[in-house]
Amino acid sequence: MQSGFTQADAESVGALLEAEKVSFEKDHYRIKVSNQEERRILVLEVYPETSLGKRRGMLVVVYTGTSHLQLHNCNGYVLSEELGEITFVAERAGSLSGLVVEKGASCSLYASIDRELISSDFTQLGVEVMLSGVALSLAEEILGKEDEQGE
Repeated sequence: MQSGFTQADAESVGALLEAEKVSFEKDHYRIKVSNQEERRILVLEVYPETSLGKRRGMLVVVYTGTSHLQLHNCNGYVLSEELGEITFVAERAGSLSGLVVEKGASCSLYASIDRELISSDFTQLGVEVMLSGVALSLAEEILGKEDEQGE
């Protein structure tokens, strides 16, 4: 897994999302994504390390015209050029949460998903459950690395 989030990471994410602007704002990276055709604007902010109560960790925030989403204690992310999206994941006590940001200035949030779901046979699941498993299965690669390191 990534150890932190750097300027190079922000630039990679910005390039993948075809961002209008990528900047560093004192303690976080800010990435603005616009979709003029569908009249959507999304702002992604990544705080590499910030106070999250008694602990410190990575915070990922998404602002849109109609939502404000946060993913606390983010463990890492996966870039998918093929899908044109980035998936941020947080794992805790056998469950996963993920925030998916797409270059079309849209996003999806999946929270408290059973960790085993992303390795299961998706054909045995209902469509409403299958979607979250498929979306977060991209992160299995980086989650597996964490397990091997015993973190």
